[in-house]
Amino acid sequence: MSTDFGASLLDRLQGSEPTEAQLKKMSFLEEKRSRIDVDCLRDSTLKMHDWYNERDAFVNGNDEIKENFWVRVFANAPSEIDQYIMTPDAAALGSTLTNLKVERFELNEQGQGEPRSIRLTFEFRTGEENPFFENEKLVKELYWRRRSVKNADGKTKSWEGLVSEPVRIQWKKDMDLTKGLLDAACDLAEAEKGGKDRKKLPELEKLKNKIVELETTADQEEDEDEDFPLSPAGASFFAFFGYRGNDVSAEESKVATKQADERFAKLSKGETVEDEEEEEDEEFEDIEVFPDGEQLAIAIADDLWPHALELFNRDEGMDIEELEGDVDDEDEDDGDDEEDARPKKKTKV
Repeated sequence: MSTDFGASLLDRLQGSEPTEAQLKKMSFLEEKRSRIDVDCLRDSTLKMHDWYNERDAFVNGNDEIKENFWVRVFANAPSEIDQYIMTPDAAALGSTLTNLKVERFELNEQGQGEPRSIRLTFEFRTGEENPFFENEKLVKELYWRRRSVKNADGKTKSWEGLVSEPVRIQWKKDMDLTKGLLDAACDLAEAEKGGKDRKKLPELEKLKNKIVELETTADQEEDEDEDFPLSPAGASFFAFFGYRGNDVSAEESKVATKQADERFAKLSKGETVEDEEEEEDEEFEDIEVFPDGEQLAIAIADDLWPHALELFNRDEGMDIEELEGDVDDEDEDDGDDEEDARPKKKTKV
């Protein structure tokens, strides 16, 4: 690249900024696109309903496919999901997962309701076939909620996203893959019931201390083994069941949604409305045990669930036999170098 061309490009990139009117128009167009996306999701959910039932009937009607269907699907999960599955998680999912179901549970058969809310139902082997936990099912419900708050300065701040309640896992002795993190999140959520002030609860400090403890341990482990970094969430995949997101009730969200619809209607007519600022999600910033919970839930619902047949039939990167081999051949490998024998921090299911 010549100096003159580089200077010309820099001048263009540093050219005049959009006017305030242009920025408002851009914001309106972005919101319009977002609303179209939601309408498309609503329509596709209704249209795909029977297909999902047909697919599930096919899988469940063929024992040889059903046996390891969802294990193979997760083994070939896209990176948006795979990056959160660490070696112990892979062992748990690979040996116990039997079924997965994704539902847009707030959307009725007439297409009314919120299509972005997601229910994830994981089913597992039980008894001696599951050495990790007692639960036969883990159901994680995530509600799409909106909040709009007017500050003391008169400016309105809004937030929207997925919120949820922690789901407790009944771990078997010494098998808690979250190292007490999920239990601490569940304890706090249960202590808050009845409108108790979170800031005055001892469970709050216990959770904060647990997060600091595990973050410190994780940093030390990552420094020792830079070749295999930890998950972006810095915790087990199963800590996802502790995700909360924000503290927004259904009633509060209903009011904020109505206000947002009225505001958009005015904008569509060319009327002037009050500017809104995006509210930072600070409600659970210090106590969120799985900060990427919303991204993971959406990835499972949008990228894994619809494409399960394709992922099941994809052979690329299938490490199931290798994972089983690592366990079976452990005694034979005792003589190998310690570095070669060290398991990766992240592997396929």
